Amino acid sequence: MESTSASTTYHRVAIDGIGIFYREAGPKNAPAIVLLHGFPSSSREFDTLIPLLATRYHVIAPDFPGFGQSDAPPPSAYAYTFDHLANTMDAFLDQLDIKTYSFYLHDYGGPVGFRIMLAHSERIKSLIIQNANVYKEGLGTKWATIAKYWSDPKSHPEVFEAFVSRTATEQRHTLGTSHPERYNPDTWTDEYAHLSKPGQHAIQSALLYDYRTNVASYPEWQAWLRAHKPPTLVVWGRNDPSFIAPGAEAFKRDLPDAEIHLLDAGHFALDEKNDDIARLILQFLAKRVDRAAP
Repeated sequence: MESTSASTTYHRVAIDGIGIFYREAGPKNAPAIVLLHGFPSSSREFDTLIPLLATRYHVIAPDFPGFGQSDAPPPSAYAYTFDHLANTMDAFLDQLDIKTYSFYLHDYGGPVGFRIMLAHSERIKSLIIQNANVYKEGLGTKWATIAKYWSDPKSHPEVFEAFVSRTATEQRHTLGTSHPERYNPDTWTDEYAHLSKPGQHAIQSALLYDYRTNVASYPEWQAWLRAHKPPTLVVWGRNDPSFIAPGAEAFKRDLPDAEIHLLDAGHFALDEKNDDIARLILQFLAKRVDRAAP
């Protein structure tokens, strides 16, 4: 795989008055791949992946409102729900005139991406799923505690405090790895610094509470997969304690032709399996998408 970081450029556009930051690389006339990030990260999590994909594809990686370099208006000015994030990202893709694309979905990027897919089925060329859960059997044990927060947030502030703690921010990267030396501590210290900014707790608590709507939507998303059967590659950190390996294997139930790889990595699998994932993506797209293109 040939890589050149010089191909990545950095931009901002205004969507309904909200500044959206994004990374872009590769030729604009090539097939598009849209990378949607997880919590509490940003498009920065794709920094090392983008150059490897941009040799053949037009790669776009935005930051959601409230994350990374995008604007973070208070909840009084912007409703932090997954419906609203999806609407903003949908408008973002329209503004960039991205008509068809493959989605790379990680963590929070999953529920954002699935909402867009349901609205625009005809635009989706393929799916790359990396620890973005769509099945109840993929929810790790911590979600039982989070469900208490969903039922009564005011009675369980400790659940949210643990969710955004420094320990949890680090462990999202390091739990489940057998190679801790490959993990850059700048990643979680920067993420925790972001979570510690004024206003972030209000933003993230609203999204954590709204996450219950994602679990409720799983049957609808599964039905969409069965109906449309997009070419799908699942590259999953099998040691992720949050979204556990059965959630990856469950895609076979609705997508018998899905290509599934359980990698020896945790929730942020790109931290240590970047080159492996890039190679799998390039092989998958060349075989299942590019050859099938008219």
